[in-house]
Amino acid sequence: MITLKIFEAIKKFPIPAMPIRVIIQEQPTYRKTMRSRYRPFHVFASLILALAISSILGCVAHDSTKEGISTVKSADGSSIAYGVRGEGDITIVFIHGWTCNHGFWDPQIEHFSKNHRVVWLDLAGHGLSGSKRENYTVSAFGEDVAAVVNQTAKDNIILVGHSMGGPVAIEAADLLGEEVLGIVAVDIFVSPLGLSDSEQKIQEIMKPFEGDFKTASENFVRPMFNPTADPRVVEWIVEIMSGADKDMAVSALRETLRWLVWDSSSALKKYAEKLHNINGTHDTTPAGKKAASYDNVITIPDVNHFVPQVKPDAFNRALETIISEYGKSQ
Repeated sequence: MITLKIFEAIKKFPIPAMPIRVIIQEQPTYRKTMRSRYRPFHVFASLILALAISSILGCVAHDSTKEGISTVKSADGSSIAYGVRGEGDITIVFIHGWTCNHGFWDPQIEHFSKNHRVVWLDLAGHGLSGSKRENYTVSAFGEDVAAVVNQTAKDNIILVGHSMGGPVAIEAADLLGEEVLGIVAVDIFVSPLGLSDSEQKIQEIMKPFEGDFKTASENFVRPMFNPTADPRVVEWIVEIMSGADKDMAVSALRETLRWLVWDSSSALKKYAEKLHNINGTHDTTPAGKKAASYDNVITIPDVNHFVPQVKPDAFNRALETIISEYGKSQ
């Protein structure tokens, strides 16, 4: 029986909170008595104000449009967007989760690129990447990562995957071999909830997503936050994930469940020495650790599934600790 805490959320269908939206009102029309000589100034001021508002909103929404975006073809020809920042002996590759994008790693990209070489990417069908596939398997996502790594790094690679990104990191490690120094799985493999080895059970889980995907996705994601989570972060994540392409999202979730049920056990044993885990405190039970077959788990207090986004500073400290351990083994 494979453990999988995050899918407990499927059983909970709370009424979604109203999304937070920022409305920018149009500039009021000037009165006819305003002298024409002042109009150039007001036009200039309006432009400055618009730029300022855009900048502020970009910070709140974690806008991750970065300079130096490149693309590479994955094994099936899908165009994969990626970027590189920083320099260092170790290359950290950040892999996002299901229906997310590289912007979910913005606090980590900013922090770790100061002392390390950092690579980010959008998996096929996500974010800035294209797609030529119909079946979004975990192994195909692993090929996306391998294509980017082969383009950007040679060795001393640490793959960091959140949620679905954890299995993707393992599939990528199979392709990259000894180039991979370590794998960090974030809130995916250590969990007290069992998922039975049944295709029928997987199909039952998938039914809500095959219908009203937006509602099912919102109901799936919202319970993954503690009440103390910043509501702006919560709404941003919910909006991104529930707005994903339905066909891609349904296929990717189904294939991830299948991987966790039938492929994860052997994969976890294979990479037991290279694999570290960072989890929220909801996943600290002995049953979860035993099922994962290893003890390399760092837990972050007061946070649920979205550890890097809700507790970025605490997560960064934990990842720094793990990176230093990998560095000693070079």
